[in-house]
Amino acid sequence: MPTMAGSVRRLLLTPSLSEVTFERRGFPATPTETAQHLEAIPQAVLCGFEWALDTRSLWELERRLSLVRPEQLGFAYEGATMACTILDAIRGGRGRRARDLLDGPGRPHLFLAYIGIGFAMARLPRPLWRRVLPELTGSSPYHPTMSWLAVDGYGFDRAYFDTSRWVERQHVPAPYPWQGRPGYFHRAVDQGIGRALWFINGARPDAVAAAVRQFEPGRHADLWSGVGLAATFAGGISREGFRELRGSAERYRDEVALGMVFAVKARSWAGHVPEHTEWAANALGEMSVDAAVALADDTAVRGGESGADPQYEVWRQRIRAHFTSLPD
Repeated sequence: MPTMAGSVRRLLLTPSLSEVTFERRGFPATPTETAQHLEAIPQAVLCGFEWALDTRSLWELERRLSLVRPEQLGFAYEGATMACTILDAIRGGRGRRARDLLDGPGRPHLFLAYIGIGFAMARLPRPLWRRVLPELTGSSPYHPTMSWLAVDGYGFDRAYFDTSRWVERQHVPAPYPWQGRPGYFHRAVDQGIGRALWFINGARPDAVAAAVRQFEPGRHADLWSGVGLAATFAGGISREGFRELRGSAERYRDEVALGMVFAVKARSWAGHVPEHTEWAANALGEMSVDAAVALADDTAVRGGESGADPQYEVWRQRIRAHFTSLPD
């Protein structure tokens, strides 16, 4: 049963499902089946967001989220984490909603939950960002290393909802010292923008490649890794479409394969690997899902390692090196 305060918050903060459709966003027309598949993803995010605003307890939120079909469940947790992060921020960062969600039922969906934190960042003033990342009490090998996905989520959100500025005019945001690394901030943002390009261009490999080429060349690698992650996790194309995507990436095939590995790991960690993710692993990395998961695990950065680059980027470098070392 929703609370009165929760209902008011939902009405004030939640856009309608139609707001995220391709037609409303002004994205190019794409075949109906593909559009419906891709549009269902941000709609699942919005449902999770609404439920987290409305519910009285974590138990009730978990029960609602459990009704979402497995392929969409991670996206619903994105939205729920976004809402919990905003509610915690409204309390001056003293709330525990996001922490309790990610320490509890959201733990298998941690990769996407970080992205949900990034969605919240897009709606919060920067002074509040220093408290958006919860201190998780449960053990997780991916916290806080993969919290750079929150910055990725911020980039995705801005590209999706303010496309003219962030994609057409190629806006570069001011640095922010996420994990004390302001110099890496824009690179993680670009990974999120790359993910958004997959949706903005209707999962059409040729159109996505053309969109990436419009950016300054120094940004192409991170954009392509975002494309690979989005294509592998979200899908929207056939087995042959993934092979076309690999060809379209040309000299950035290793970056697309890097994004694929992270997406496969996220799907595997959540306990559900859809067929399109298997197709992506085979086409983009010429490997099985199990091999991609093993690569992610074997290259993972262990606690205590430090260096010039954030641990997240070190992990990316190790995965990329695997594909770079392979013969053409």
